[in-house]
Amino acid sequence: MTEPVDVPDASAFKSVNGPGASREDALEGPRLAQLGANLAAVRRRIDAAVAAAGRQATPPRLIVVTKFHPAQDVRRLASLGVTDVGENRDQEAAEKTAQLEDLGLSWHFIGQLQSKKAKSVVKYAASVHSVDREALASALAKAMAAESERTGRPPLECFIQVSLDEDAGAHRGGAAPDEVPALAELLAGAAELRLAGVMAVAPLGADPAAAFEKLAGISGRLAEQYPGATGISAGMSQDLEEAVRFGATHLRIGSDILGPRPALR
Repeated sequence: MTEPVDVPDASAFKSVNGPGASREDALEGPRLAQLGANLAAVRRRIDAAVAAAGRQATPPRLIVVTKFHPAQDVRRLASLGVTDVGENRDQEAAEKTAQLEDLGLSWHFIGQLQSKKAKSVVKYAASVHSVDREALASALAKAMAAESERTGRPPLECFIQVSLDEDAGAHRGGAAPDEVPALAELLAGAAELRLAGVMAVAPLGADPAAAFEKLAGISGRLAEQYPGATGISAGMSQDLEEAVRFGATHLRIGSDILGPRPALR
């Protein structure tokens, strides 16, 4: 079960803005309190979903998706106990991770990824949740081989993104279900990659419960061949309860914690 989140007291302010940070710098008005309240509300929803599913022994991991929100919000979230952060644009993610290296966070790349960006992503990401084609898997394997030799970093966790749309890949990316075995073989065979499991987004306008039930079936078949690939990255702000019900191990929550996206600059 996740613990209730309280807004940190003054002893935590230095972790928000670094040494010498003042109370005003850390809070910047009500933002820290707002994030704390939103995070606590989401964790209560997760706890209730976990209890309803009888999964108290295996609760999902919360990834807070911070795309388009400033690095300062990530510092606030870290002070509230967040350890996993998701981003879906390489340029933004690379900039944030460079600014926030001192926080020791786990960064998850969750967006559509061009193969040419593999060299950049492996410099900061602990996992990529959107591997949906063999060219990308090969690019990540090549980039990781070089990065591991250069820095000794641990293997990159890779989730196969599966399209649950009838016309696979037409909407929000993802491999067709029948493409999963070949992708899995490629990922599992790369020394510096670790096949973690599957990821999906519920199709627009569809019943998320039915979508996540389908994903659970795909996951089960994958785990039969690759026992370590039991991860299921599924569930966002609007459908986390259904995702938990069907075995999600990673939830990707953004707007219900951070609020509406800021206007693009």
